Amino acid sequence: MKGISTVQYLPLETYLMIETKFLGRDIIKEPTCPFCGMLVEKPKELSTRMPGEMPVGACSCGAVYACDETGHNLGSAMIEALVFGCDMDSDLAWGLLPDDDYVEEIVEHYDYVNHFIVSGGVFESRRISGALYFIRLHDDVQEVTSEGVQKRLDKATSPAPKLLNNHTGKKSLSKKEIEGLVKDFRVDSVVSVAGEDKRIIKNLQRLLYSGDDLFRKRAAEILGHVSAVIAESNPGSISRLLQTLFYGITDTAASSWGALEAIGEIIGNKTELFAGYIPQLYQFLPNESLRAQVLQTIGRIAKSSPDLIRKVTFRFIPYLGDSDPKARGYAAWLMGNLSAAEAQVDLEKLRGDPHEIHIYENGEMEKKTVGQVASEALGKISELK
Repeated sequence: MKGISTVQYLPLETYLMIETKFLGRDIIKEPTCPFCGMLVEKPKELSTRMPGEMPVGACSCGAVYACDETGHNLGSAMIEALVFGCDMDSDLAWGLLPDDDYVEEIVEHYDYVNHFIVSGGVFESRRISGALYFIRLHDDVQEVTSEGVQKRLDKATSPAPKLLNNHTGKKSLSKKEIEGLVKDFRVDSVVSVAGEDKRIIKNLQRLLYSGDDLFRKRAAEILGHVSAVIAESNPGSISRLLQTLFYGITDTAASSWGALEAIGEIIGNKTELFAGYIPQLYQFLPNESLRAQVLQTIGRIAKSSPDLIRKVTFRFIPYLGDSDPKARGYAAWLMGNLSAAEAQVDLEKLRGDPHEIHIYENGEMEKKTVGQVASEALGKISELK
């Protein structure tokens, strides 16, 4: 082999020697833990995780890390690392506080392909913008979780190579066509090209920023159906979409319009693959500005798979008494979708609540009072008795 193509097969030590000799500084180096300085192994994909989620790893000092290959999903990487460090116990993870219970560091310019740090940000004509998000739990937490974390890593494997789509005669829809189909709520027409139109996710995603509430919700629902089709052959791409949507909510500089609605539809349409993302929604409940939307999103998922949320019903009952009527209303809707008998007393108190909320179902919006929603929830509960 000749020329530059042979460089990628040289040992890392040779790269370092060349860089040091001609540039006088190390711009390529093996990744090390920011807490103890020890070399770390290439992140792996856990066998117990959903396909396409971020690879993770652990240092001998007890720190854990998640790999964001693009460097654009650091919020998701933090969540991945924290939950992994808690041995996949989401409830424990959300109860921990930065500095009090753990410290965090980000190692930038990580090249996942070759597993080293490229300080210059470019290698073999590729832009290197990946990152390793490190979290080191305090010793008292590690005592509880470290054994489980190591067992998960022992079973982990390197992510499988991505398969190329070999379809010929591909169908596609223009932005204008998709916009028209969403407006008319022609779900089947969009879903029919889901497996062949590479741009369809992005073209639907941009519609989530619409100021038209009904149009935005229709776009989110259709995106959920399209994602379910694509996830059959490429679940990783939908996992990355979910990570992007979650990051849009956590990043205060980004607009989160439609993100929660889309998350609910994507998970709700493919819970067997993406149920692991449900606990991430719980972290937003303390945020008063997001609470009503989050309860609505969880309620949407509960419509498809109530058993996945039923075990944490008591987490949502206090919101039936929330000062925000929208939060009360969507909490009542959620209780109805869960057929939560334990919420019966609190739901009874809402029967006369005159405040109105919008309930979206099957492409249509219906205005209902909180009292109506509570009464319908009680009706669902009584049907099970």
